[in-house]
Amino acid sequence: MHCTRISILAVSLLISGWTQAEVRVQGPVEYGVFVSDYPNVQAGERVITRSQQTIAPGAVIPAKLGTKFGLRFSLEGKTADDAPLTLLYLTPGVITPDGKRHDKFVVTQKLLPAATQDVMAFEFTEMHEVVPGEWHFMLFQEDRKLLEQRFTVR
Repeated sequence: MHCTRISILAVSLLISGWTQAEVRVQGPVEYGVFVSDYPNVQAGERVITRSQQTIAPGAVIPAKLGTKFGLRFSLEGKTADDAPLTLLYLTPGVITPDGKRHDKFVVTQKLLPAATQDVMAFEFTEMHEVVPGEWHFMLFQEDRKLLEQRFTVR
């Protein structure tokens, strides 16, 4: 009887793993600079924007304080209890005021099933963040890469 319970448990776990929805990118991916009407951003300021902010398409990004760039996309098959997303931002080397070099920033984000669109973006809010060179954005769920985009900041 003990063996039967373990077998039923094992089969249940296998079936639930097979039926779990796989999160995937659905439809087109927008990438580039998020357009802002606020021309003179000061260090430390963040501009509050609307959810459907226009994106000027492209992979070449101006090295300017206040520039927000990245991706907007839709994910299909997401549920609240799925593994969270990992947003990986590889930088050309951001050096913070404390002298530390940051070649990457990692953000973990829970899935929001009600959200029709998701965003992965970086905004230059401090002068030390405005670093020319290649910026490489990658989106993962566990070890599965869902999305990738390279930008050249000039």
